[in-house]
Amino acid sequence: MDEEKIRSVFENERIGKEITCPQAFAISEKYGIEKMDISRYCNQNNVKIRGCQLGCFK
Repeated sequence: MDEEKIRSVFENERIGKEITCPQAFAISEKYGIEKMDISRYCNQNNVKIRGCQLGCFK
């Protein structure tokens, strides 16, 4: 997981302490970041994932 890349993307996308599942999917697609890497980053940095669609994020 490239934590610095994800941190930078979250800053660019104005993601703070909360992200929606559709936003996470869009970021994954747009920036080529694995969904599970986004999930790990969120878990490690206390970012809540709301409205999970498929149970991909824990």
